[in-house]
Amino acid sequence: MTSQQAVVTDFNWQEMAATIAMPNYAIINGENVSARSGKTQPVVNPATAEAIAEVADCGPEDADIAVKIARDTFESGVWSKMAPGDRKRVLLRWADLIEANLPEIALLESLSAGKPISDCFNIDVPSCLNTLRWTAEATDKVYEEIAPTGHDSLALVQRLPLGVIAAIVPWNFPLSTTAWKLAPSLATGNSVILKPDPKTPFTALKIAELAHQAGLPAGVLQVLPGDGINLGKHLSLHPDIDGQTFTGSTGVGKLLMQYSGQSNLKRTFLELGGKSANIVFADANLEKAADAAALAGFYNSGQTCTAGTRLLVQDEIYDEFLAMVLERAKNWCPDNPLSPSTNMGPVVDQRQLDTIQGYVQKGIEEGAKLVYGGKVMEHTLGGFYHEPTIFAEVDNKMTIAQEEIFGPVVSVIRFKDAADAVRIANDSPYGLAGAVWSLNINTAHKVAAAVRTGTMGVNNYFGGDITVPFGGFKESGNGRDKSLHAMDDYTELKTTWIEFE
Repeated sequence: MTSQQAVVTDFNWQEMAATIAMPNYAIINGENVSARSGKTQPVVNPATAEAIAEVADCGPEDADIAVKIARDTFESGVWSKMAPGDRKRVLLRWADLIEANLPEIALLESLSAGKPISDCFNIDVPSCLNTLRWTAEATDKVYEEIAPTGHDSLALVQRLPLGVIAAIVPWNFPLSTTAWKLAPSLATGNSVILKPDPKTPFTALKIAELAHQAGLPAGVLQVLPGDGINLGKHLSLHPDIDGQTFTGSTGVGKLLMQYSGQSNLKRTFLELGGKSANIVFADANLEKAADAAALAGFYNSGQTCTAGTRLLVQDEIYDEFLAMVLERAKNWCPDNPLSPSTNMGPVVDQRQLDTIQGYVQKGIEEGAKLVYGGKVMEHTLGGFYHEPTIFAEVDNKMTIAQEEIFGPVVSVIRFKDAADAVRIANDSPYGLAGAVWSLNINTAHKVAAAVRTGTMGVNNYFGGDITVPFGGFKESGNGRDKSLHAMDDYTELKTTWIEFE
């Protein structure tokens, strides 16, 4: 059954959850294996706060074995030297198998991450499929170069795979970010060691199994569940890994850059934190902007690096627009993620719940006005539920406006004019995303150009697709996911200069 044939309401998700098999192993050289130490760690369902599986807890010994196999596989040429068209066909078969298993993969994503099943089914898995198919189709359409030389020489500029890649992905969008890393790195011929977050390993393991069924040679893609302190650090310091790609916090990204310098200067590409400014001018379509402001702040329980957590509103409409957003916040009520009608689930764990509460208290202490929510929610399932939360009269220097909370907390900030809006928006260590709302194209374009972020929406939020690059400025990282530019991260340029006798 494909995504085009089924809708989320066709399934009894609660019944499926009671019988689904949870992947609980590592994948090394195409085989499902336990950690060499025998250690496991629990995966907890955020909706219930109950452990639902014990998954292999890999460490340095597992990493060394996986790296050796990845290197040998790469050097063998079984994948790295395969014709691009043949690699394309494997990737397309892989996407077809993922689509055939769409309900199971969506459910695994929801159970570990606490994401609403409707989002997993309608957004996350289709996004993975789109990334794989689009990148697969590009595999044999990216040309190399012949430089302009004299008649007595020939200069070739080739794109060669880096070699062995460590891909470290986060818990908030496990499937989407995994696809963003795997599609271009595999399409360009690399061998990849994937480290999913130990909170959310299921979908990485499931789709890797399907990749081998699709014909991906053993040793090309290996999956090691494990924590960042032991496993992630060891991979980042490993001298036989050529590149590392990471999506996660800025603090961890800085450590990975240090580890690269301490080891072999492995290429390091980072998509890190954000504190995006969502700027609303008085001449905007306020109804549309208010809908988007609630979505930008509360989608995925605010656990989104691009979340519009700084809502900048022009003075003359501040009170009116705040009231509109408050009304829309009522439509975002955390509930059981396995209900198809739920649009907001729990946050990922108790630690994240405590972090959010700490920021709420900090906002109150620093003088922001709590106008909506702010509390942990009691739910019949248990779990880690937090109310959508809105602070008004926030100064951009306050902690809640400067630090990434990663929860459903929106800070509403006043601005006077375009220059003031740009000043406030850029007064942040981050530069990942944002938006500007105005029906004046001159204002919208000038402000969007002046805000130093990797992505800006004009009269939209969360705009974009696989055809455009995604990444940040400043402490939001470097490198780019998505689009043809992602292939630049996983390839080296090699020049061969030939002189004729």
